[in-house]
Amino acid sequence: MMLQFFCLQGVFMLLLTLSAHPMGAWLAPLAAGRVSGRWQRVDAMLLRMAGIRDEGMGWRQYALAVLVFNLLGALLLYALQRLQGLLPLNPQGMGAVEVGSAFNTAISFVTNTNWQGYAGESTMSYLTQMVGLAVQNFLSAATGIAVAFALMRGFTRRESADLGNFWADVLRVSVYVLLPLSIVLALVLVQQGVLQNLSGYTTYTTLAGHAQTLAMGPVASQEAIKMLGTNGGGFFNANSAHPFENPTELTNLLQMLAIFLIPAGLTHAFGRLAGDRRQGWAIYIAMSVIFIACAVAVMAAESQGNPLLTALGIDGGSGNWEGKEVRFGMAASSLFITVTTAASCGAVNAMHDSLTALGGMVPMWLMQLGEVVFGGVGSGLYGMLIFAVLAVFVAGLMVGRTPEYLGKKIEAFDMKMVALVILTTPALVLLGTAASVLLAPGLAGLANPGMHGFSEVLYAFSSAANNNGSAFAGLSANTPFYNAMLGIAMWLGRFAIIVPVLAMAGNLAAKKTLATTNGSMPTHGGLFISLLVGSVLLVGALTYLPALALGPVAEHLMIWAH
Repeated sequence: MMLQFFCLQGVFMLLLTLSAHPMGAWLAPLAAGRVSGRWQRVDAMLLRMAGIRDEGMGWRQYALAVLVFNLLGALLLYALQRLQGLLPLNPQGMGAVEVGSAFNTAISFVTNTNWQGYAGESTMSYLTQMVGLAVQNFLSAATGIAVAFALMRGFTRRESADLGNFWADVLRVSVYVLLPLSIVLALVLVQQGVLQNLSGYTTYTTLAGHAQTLAMGPVASQEAIKMLGTNGGGFFNANSAHPFENPTELTNLLQMLAIFLIPAGLTHAFGRLAGDRRQGWAIYIAMSVIFIACAVAVMAAESQGNPLLTALGIDGGSGNWEGKEVRFGMAASSLFITVTTAASCGAVNAMHDSLTALGGMVPMWLMQLGEVVFGGVGSGLYGMLIFAVLAVFVAGLMVGRTPEYLGKKIEAFDMKMVALVILTTPALVLLGTAASVLLAPGLAGLANPGMHGFSEVLYAFSSAANNNGSAFAGLSANTPFYNAMLGIAMWLGRFAIIVPVLAMAGNLAAKKTLATTNGSMPTHGGLFISLLVGSVLLVGALTYLPALALGPVAEHLMIWAH
């Protein structure tokens, strides 16, 4: 199995690396705030039709636009869910979504989290799925990429207050990147057998003579942007383990590549915008090193299996197959698990709650690192650039020199913003988990007591605050308590990060760019990559190790002790 896994991982990384370069070339002009020459007339027409004046914004104006835009999106999505029983394209006659669930889902899809406390095929009408959830898949992804563009401009512009125009960025990303890629991927998925229709649900008789209902719907169109936008919310409750969402080995591979495609391309776009492609390669390599190591760790843990079951001869020594989709096998499932939690994507093709203790700890920790190992579209890059600033700051302290990154001095204000970004999500995760295991409403949602139950709660808040969306299934999260707590964690985990990122971008853009000297630390070589990887892993270890010790680590030691 390990040989199969290494071959699959090698093919995956090869295809990703080959596709990331042209993707970066596609994104770079948009990151610079323009479109290529032949599209300029079309672009001007679209901006005019949308009523957008492509005028530069300072960071405060840009941040205000982000907040207002997404708040309105959340309100509209909430209203659509509550009114869906009165609206068309509802062949199953589904009624209004419950208040708490509608609140949680609206925040979830607007923040690019796509946490689902409901079963889509029995809760959402076709109109809600298409006009509500799928549209927000586009807009939340475009928001993340726009913020990444703003930070890239902050590093590369000189003595300027201009971070670009948020409205123009969102429109261009949606029209020139997300929409065409989604159309192509959706057509491929339909060819492979993914549903795309507006038919009513179909009832048929099984071979055993029982009646069963098959859900229909516009699945492929939502599936495409779900992956490309690192959203993750499935049309069906079983998500990418469902054969109507992910029918073949080819679709499984394409979905994994789609999740990483834009985050990987953004690293190369960053290098192009910085005028030194090695800068982008350094970020890409740092992400790849952590990802590959974590994928190997998940596969190793799952192939080893549960020693209690092995001793009883139940698993035959073949590893932990519980919760795995047999159509894909352990290797493809382990790789998918790592991809979806390294990126800010909640899509799953296996049951994460059925992973071994250490196998489940790895994807949990990947989320806790801040979703920077490729991460979400846009959010992965701006999160990793925050760690790059931290890395050069630490290096500057060690040698007694003012830290610089891409010729910009890293000063007190910048480090305050870095501290806010790095500390906000751990605070949300750890405080939310602590409150949930202390309060009766939180404990009421636990199906599993003890260490594994604690892990389920910790996973839920790690997923929500870091805008991932995957879950350990043993937690009943569709309750007033968890809908509210996780909704707050998702909102703050998104926008309490974006605002300081934009503040730092504005501060950097206003600075002069210093000339490189012999005393400047290169930020494209092996030393910098090592510092960057070390900074990410060290912060993650110091922040979460005590909590992980109470959950998956203790569970692993207990199992092996028996």
